[in-house]
Amino acid sequence: MANPKESELHYPWADVLPASGEVLELAPGVRWVRMQLPFALDHINLWLLRDVVDGVAGWTIVDCGIHNEATQAAWEQVFANHLDGLPVVRVVVTHFHPDHIGSAHWLCERWGLQAISISATDFNLARLASQSTVGTGGGAAADFFAKQGLTDPESQAKIRGRSNYYASMVPKVPSQFARLMHGMRLRIGAHDWQCHVGYGHAPEHMSLHCEALNMLISGDMVLPRISTNVSVVDVEPLGNPLRLYLDSIEQMLALPPDTLVLPAHGRPFKGLHQRIRQLREHHDERLLEVMQACSAAPQSAADLLPILFKRPLDLHQTTFAIGEAIAHLHLLWFDGRLTRLAPGSDGVLRFTLA
Repeated sequence: MANPKESELHYPWADVLPASGEVLELAPGVRWVRMQLPFALDHINLWLLRDVVDGVAGWTIVDCGIHNEATQAAWEQVFANHLDGLPVVRVVVTHFHPDHIGSAHWLCERWGLQAISISATDFNLARLASQSTVGTGGGAAADFFAKQGLTDPESQAKIRGRSNYYASMVPKVPSQFARLMHGMRLRIGAHDWQCHVGYGHAPEHMSLHCEALNMLISGDMVLPRISTNVSVVDVEPLGNPLRLYLDSIEQMLALPPDTLVLPAHGRPFKGLHQRIRQLREHHDERLLEVMQACSAAPQSAADLLPILFKRPLDLHQTTFAIGEAIAHLHLLWFDGRLTRLAPGSDGVLRFTLA
């Protein structure tokens, strides 16, 4: 859903978008690539940065797209027409989600690279998830969602049937990685890009800020039109990711307010500080709605879906939405404003005012 305050942000390229397999140059040595996704969120932005590694001139790719033939075909078109005859010399991944890391292994094989640059936490979780699943499918996810009130047989059957959901988009992860850590300065070509850790959306998300270019590759931490998905998942059932996320974006207020933000979804924009304020206000409003609902009667996460998401949701969206509902409940629970009740006779967890 579009943010109604979008007009408060500035889009330097207005509605101009690079077609799939094409690029748009945002600054010398910084190119924007846009790939299609087979979801309601139907695209991802990827980035090419002019680089030199071990004396070899070429390009660094930041984020990769999912693993499928359409993505590989679009990349081949980029390679043929938009690398100025130079090779890819490095692959950087902001976090482990399939649209960001899915094609990393293929890209490394395609260009003879051994490792990707990524945080250690997300690298290891990607390796684990590609061999099983994390958060969105399989028996553990179905049981977890049932405890949150998502008990209808059709949804349960579909979730149990998605045991290879992550692996279908990330069939393999490179066997080696170069570790990115908060505060690290990554030299890419003529510029330093400083790593900024973000929690809540992914275990150890890395955004990249270039002071010289006044640019932030924000990944999924700051998006212009939609709020970042922040979910509690089955592998960390007592997580408090929304608190982590809000604290993380608060730290980004240290960056200049006129920073050009290069997001994973949506269009490049200026207005970083304003967008962070909008995101805080958005979650404050949702938290108030949760409190009001819980004051009327005990609520499960599933009970809150029509309150927090006032639009039809397919199953893919529902699994993310219920994770977000739990995240809002948990923030209020850990803050002492809600109490989690013992499971009811139906096995469902519910929350009420403390």
